[in-house]
Amino acid sequence: MSYSPVLEVDGVTVSFGGLRVLDDVSFEIRAGEFTGLIGSNGVGKTTLLRIILGTQRADHGTVRIGGSPSEQRVRSLGYVPQKVILDPDVPMRARDLVALGLDGSRFGFGRRTKVHRQVVDRALVDVGAEDFADSRVGTLSGGELQRVLIAHALISQPKLLLLDEPLANLDPRSAQEVVGLLHRLAEEHDVAILLSAHEMNALLPVMDRIVYLTAGRAASGTTDEVVRSDVLSRLYGHHVDVLRLRGRVLVVAEPGQDDREIPDHPTLTVS
Repeated sequence: MSYSPVLEVDGVTVSFGGLRVLDDVSFEIRAGEFTGLIGSNGVGKTTLLRIILGTQRADHGTVRIGGSPSEQRVRSLGYVPQKVILDPDVPMRARDLVALGLDGSRFGFGRRTKVHRQVVDRALVDVGAEDFADSRVGTLSGGELQRVLIAHALISQPKLLLLDEPLANLDPRSAQEVVGLLHRLAEEHDVAILLSAHEMNALLPVMDRIVYLTAGRAASGTTDEVVRSDVLSRLYGHHVDVLRLRGRVLVVAEPGQDDREIPDHPTLTVS
């Protein structure tokens, strides 16, 4: 694992209509690290991902990927959006969707060459999607679709993979399989992963670091460093209990302004 950070977020602050959505958020991720971006709806997770992607500007602060300024970050990023709307009748196979992630000019060949097909086939095998590679994307299960979207995002060999709530609509078994897959890919491809989720328990076995976000404020570090009563109490601004039972963690915080809903979820549509 490289010492130099792949992702550096430094003092990012964003406000919408006078509401502070992100408040001086700072953290970094190194190559091969699996980091969970944890927080409830409306705390600014999607906004933070959009800042990193470069599709939204921060009011203050900087984001660097692989040491490069924001205008050079596109080739360094892979992204799996929160919502994917697929028409069951769209004549697109899983392998076709994966192939859309290729930058032909970067690889130096056209879309229909033998080398191109080999790259796509290898990406499908990497995520365990070869058995349904020729199925229409609109007929895939939630877990199958996530595998295809991950292959689509990784096929251009990015340094950083961002995933916005990829476990939200999966059953527990499929969620566990996707988490295990991402952990393996992070190690094998030395790619940094930042995955947003409502709760951390599915990620506990594989997380190297956690960015815990509430009301736009963040605490980052290892799980043991961050998920503690004293740290989270300071973050929430009132007392928080952290309970551990049979390998699971429960954070008990009083409901309040931390649960503000901020709509804005990027969507990938195929129709």
